[in-house]
Amino acid sequence: MANNWGIPKDVEKFVLERDQLCVYCGAEFSSERKRKRSWEHIVNDVSISTVENIALCCVGCNASKGAKQLHEWIESSNAKKRGITRETLSKVILNALGH
Repeated sequence: MANNWGIPKDVEKFVLERDQLCVYCGAEFSSERKRKRSWEHIVNDVSISTVENIALCCVGCNASKGAKQLHEWIESSNAKKRGITRETLSKVILNALGH
C-alpha cells in the first residue's frame, strides 16, 4: 500500500500490523472501492505522524469524515448512517476521543 503522506516507515509498519479492520466502522478491507483501506490522520494535521494519529480506515469512512474534527464527525448523521458506534470504534480512536 502506497504511503504518500510522509509517514515514517516504523509508524507505517506498526499501523499496517495493528489496523486489520477499519478503525471507524470495523469493516474488513476488500478490493471494493468503498472498502479499500486508506491512510487516516485522526487529527487532521499531516505534520502529526505518530502511531496515535495515523490509522487505516476504509475509503468510505475516510471520505465521510473528510476534514471534519473527529468528535464532530462521530456524532454526525453521516457517521450514524455508516453504522459507526462506540462498539465499532477501534482502541486508537477511542483513545483519541479520550475514552
